[in-house]
Amino acid sequence: MSKISRFFKGGGSAASKGRGGPSPQEALARLRETEEMLSKKQEYLETRIERELAAARQHGTKNKRAALQALKRKKRYEKQLSQIDGTLSTIEFQREALENSHTNTEVLKNMGYAAQAMKKVHENMDLNKIDDLMQDITEQQDVAQEISDAISNRAGFGDEFDE
Repeated sequence: MSKISRFFKGGGSAASKGRGGPSPQEALARLRETEEMLSKKQEYLETRIERELAAARQHGTKNKRAALQALKRKKRYEKQLSQIDGTLSTIEFQREALENSHTNTEVLKNMGYAAQAMKKVHENMDLNKIDDLMQDITEQQDVAQEISDAISNRAGFGDEFDE
């Protein structure tokens, strides 16, 4: 089965059909394949257009009918090329949107994972215990300051006497 018929008939792995649709990686791979196929078709049409133009020039005024047929084929090929350009542009836009969606999904998954980790870390913490601990720390800092102040003051030798 050709790539094009598989693409339009929805052919693919049975696993992706059973899951309710292809994974983002599968969809991206298929879009890239389609882009590649259309790019090759573009190149083919461009060479055909050049050949028809050369044929039209070759026949020129000698065989107007053959030159006209070559120009008509060239115009048909140009129309196909224009359609392929539009299709390729649409596929590129869709691929970029899918890539962005996939990136956003991964970011959200990771943020959820981080939130779960934070929840687990905070699970053993009680707000009342934290408040009590902070009060104990403040009290101990006050005691330490009082001790530091007491040590840093002079002992009072000679401060009591008035000259």
